[in-house]
Amino acid sequence: MDDEVVSRPEEMLEAFKALANPVRLQIMQWLRNADEEFAAYEPIADRRVVGVCVSHIQAKSGLAQSTVSSYMAALERAGLVRSTRVGKWTHYRRDEERLRQLSAAVAALL
Repeated sequence: MDDEVVSRPEEMLEAFKALANPVRLQIMQWLRNADEEFAAYEPIADRRVVGVCVSHIQAKSGLAQSTVSSYMAALERAGLVRSTRVGKWTHYRRDEERLRQLSAAVAALL
């Protein structure tokens, strides 16, 4: 996404709504340091490339699979994470470029 898309109010609000949930915010923090935060879980694929398996996010959070899937879908709709399928597993990683753009858009407003 380019800066123009991120700076649209509805795009920014979608991101803020997704981050307003404490668990989704915690997941974003975990994904920032995925290798460290998920060290207790054997990676299915390279975390730096595809991210963290949703089953590992579920295990770490202690939430139901359906809840974690719903939370990750909200973060993905907001453009904050990207998903990758590896076999039957979905992996998530932060969209760092999108987060930088969102940060710049917020800084421009303030």
